[in-house]
Amino acid sequence: MTKAEIVAKIADKTGLDKKDVLAVVENFVEEVKNSLASNENVYLRGFGSFINKYRAEKIGRNISKNTSIKIPAHYIPAFKPSKSFVNQVKENVKP
Repeated sequence: MTKAEIVAKIADKTGLDKKDVLAVVENFVEEVKNSLASNENVYLRGFGSFINKYRAEKIGRNISKNTSIKIPAHYIPAFKPSKSFVNQVKENVKP
């Protein structure tokens, strides 16, 4: 599902204009990015958490040149779904 499809579904369900829904969705995404960049996690009860995960320094390999490179410690953004979200997906998605 794309952002445009999400906007269209929300606009249909709420009766709001697609332009207004798009502005809300884009502002939500921007606020999540800004919060994570400020090292603040975002918690949405019943949905999940957007968190920063710490990755320790490690040695990586460039196999094409057969050399080692040092990858510095850093943070990466991650999403951890809520238990109810995970259960809903488990129950509804069949292999």
